[in-house]
Amino acid sequence: MLLEVRDLRVEFRTREGVAHAVNGVTYQVDAGETLAVLGESGSGKSVTAQAVMGILDMPPGRITGGEILFRGQDLLKLKEDERRRIRGAEMAMIFQDALSALNPVLTVGDQLAEMFVVHRGTSRKDARARAVELMDRVRIPAAAQRVRDYPHQFSGGMRQRIMIAMALALEPALVIADEPTTALDVTVQAQVMDLLAELRREYRMGLVLITHDLGVVADVADRIAVMYAGRIVESAPVHDLYKAPAHPYTRGLLDSIPRLDLKGRELYAIKGLPPSLTRIPPGCAFHPRCPMARDVCRTDPPPLYEVDQRRGSACHFWRECLDG
Repeated sequence: MLLEVRDLRVEFRTREGVAHAVNGVTYQVDAGETLAVLGESGSGKSVTAQAVMGILDMPPGRITGGEILFRGQDLLKLKEDERRRIRGAEMAMIFQDALSALNPVLTVGDQLAEMFVVHRGTSRKDARARAVELMDRVRIPAAAQRVRDYPHQFSGGMRQRIMIAMALALEPALVIADEPTTALDVTVQAQVMDLLAELRREYRMGLVLITHDLGVVADVADRIAVMYAGRIVESAPVHDLYKAPAHPYTRGLLDSIPRLDLKGRELYAIKGLPPSLTRIPPGCAFHPRCPMARDVCRTDPPPLYEVDQRRGSACHFWRECLDG
């Protein structure tokens, strides 16, 4: 097991009260596997990833429970300098807003080369040569010339490729991609996802892909974990989940995807809004929006029921949902 997150809990102290951003998240990622973490904005996807990477702002954030095991070692028990050595070299992150993540006053070549200088002690000249190799590897045209350009001189898709190159510079075992196709057009989205899939196979790395777009992960992910209000409400192999979701929230997300065979029909939308994380409803957090909600859903929080050996659902009536 490459990465194992066990019962992770994260909260934020705010003026409105304590926001329970992550409420007992558990998932695993093996080498060479892609886990897609799905859910609406505010479901806890990115906060979980930041806790894994050790870049969570504390305060106001606070990890109140759980374990994060990377190659069997609990990262939460390490000192900051020890985590810093792991970050970048053994696990890396691709951020959703490349323009904000890249330093605007340094060339992309300098930013790529810095990885080798800091972590490997490489000379500046050799590091620059490695930067060109990386840019060429992620298919940036004329890499030898463009290595001297600044981030604003690249398109959104090219900047995202640079972020991917930075993440893969030291060939980490695990990469977390936080909505890497946000604000990109559909064609560029497909190119970026194909590139990530190809590099994952080549380096045999574990990939955690965070997104709110079910359409993006259909051909890339091996397994999917669906989050809602800080919890994983369904976990399943990708094809099983698309074929027959076992949670009403997952079914709602799937029904919200535009389909060519339903042209002309009104697009389905899940009613209501996600709950405030400072006032999560009792029982099942999804019950105010759920078309299958019953009295037990309003009082008893559902555990993650075992649907079969490979999947689970946090719904009291998962059998009915599975039968469709």
